[in-house]
Amino acid sequence: ELAAQVAESVALYGKYLPAMRSAVVFGGVKINPQIDKLSRGVDVLVATPGRLLDLYQQKAVRFDNLEILVLDEADRMLDMGFVDSIAEIIGQTPARRQTLLFSATYPAGIEALAGRFLRDPARIEVATQHDDRQIEQRFYEVTPETRLEAVTRLLYSLRPTSCVAFCFTKQQCQEVADHLAAKGVSAMALNGDLDQRDRDQVLGMFANRSLSVLVATDVAARGLDIASLDLVINVELGRDPETHIHRIGRTGRAGEKGLAVSLVAPKEMRRALAIEDQQKGAIQWLPLDEVRPHVDRGPLQAPMATLCIGAGRKQKLRPGDILGALTGDAGIPGAQVGKITLFDNQAYVAVERAIADKALQRLSQGKIK
Repeated sequence: ELAAQVAESVALYGKYLPAMRSAVVFGGVKINPQIDKLSRGVDVLVATPGRLLDLYQQKAVRFDNLEILVLDEADRMLDMGFVDSIAEIIGQTPARRQTLLFSATYPAGIEALAGRFLRDPARIEVATQHDDRQIEQRFYEVTPETRLEAVTRLLYSLRPTSCVAFCFTKQQCQEVADHLAAKGVSAMALNGDLDQRDRDQVLGMFANRSLSVLVATDVAARGLDIASLDLVINVELGRDPETHIHRIGRTGRAGEKGLAVSLVAPKEMRRALAIEDQQKGAIQWLPLDEVRPHVDRGPLQAPMATLCIGAGRKQKLRPGDILGALTGDAGIPGAQVGKITLFDNQAYVAVERAIADKALQRLSQGKIK
């Protein structure tokens, strides 16, 4: 997801440079179309380490003329075990190059990585604190046994349109998502076991407001590009203050106010104290039994629903074609149609939940383009 977002940004920034060609490559999809694109030459290549190494070993990409190498999200690549792949790639690049390394956190492993791959680097550090007036933080003490019920209670009290719940492991993500779904909450887990199509679908549904709660690990959430996030829940506190700051910074963006809620079991109290030290002030502890869940207002369902269409860019489908089919023959007001997302062979369109069945029926009976 992150590679795709970076590639979109490169294309956007370079649109007035007609001679500049860019491409993106990552695993989970067929490699031959990527080889075809690379054979025509590119100026900027965005890649995940594993797929880039595959392409290099197949002689589909060469590094002889590389001028700038960027290592993005270096801390997560370190966590995910990509260092050997990165080292192998860097070993094939010219010694005379510029190398840039970006990392949201700076643990000892990243310092070692920088020392290994960069020469006499300039270190630029940005502020890691959030404005308390922008993001309100609330901390609740729980036991491991009551953690899941506490998440449900908070969601039914706050009733966010859009929330990311952070967990440590893929298993914990799935447990939380399954528990919430059983309690009537529109929630899904994002984890590394999903294939690319399913990941695209989950992220597309969350971005277009068809999913109220996305349950994710720190690694899975790094590629998220979600505007206007109402709430962040730390189902379990991050292992260090930098991770905590990065998590809660998902809300309260672009001048909007945000809310971050953290659940802390007794064994995690040391992590809470480290956050207190980092922000140089007492954190706000609140009693969980004072949280009033508004279950009487019905299940916590997202305002939109997503329709999946079995055609995409390769069938020359455009967002305007889908919008036209819905607002034209189907007779649905444009204001009730949300975000339209295109992939190579499928498209997702969000419509207001109340008219989803009608929209699906009209689309099934009619034609697009």
